[in-house]
Amino acid sequence: MSEIKRLVLDVLKPHSPSIVELSRKLGKLVGVLGVNCSVNEVDKDTESIKITIEGHSINFDKVTGTIEAMGAVIHSVDSVSAGKKIVEEVETPQDR
Repeated sequence: MSEIKRLVLDVLKPHSPSIVELSRKLGKLVGVLGVNCSVNEVDKDTESIKITIEGHSINFDKVTGTIEAMGAVIHSVDSVSAGKKIVEEVETPQDR
């Protein structure tokens, strides 16, 4: 089975806990080397955030469980990189 190296998630969360707290929790998971959380949109009760996680062996179920335990939900999995290395997307003429 190929190991997950990068996950990009669209997540909806309440204002509390903060993205700092959520990032720290995710960063402590086994196999995770780094986490980036960015707020995309804020409304009265929630925040829409983009979470990028990189590591050598990311456990998707543990990531999902951690996010849900903090009161957030994954709207979509926007990108996944798996295998021996991360392959960056390249722009093609169709992307322009």
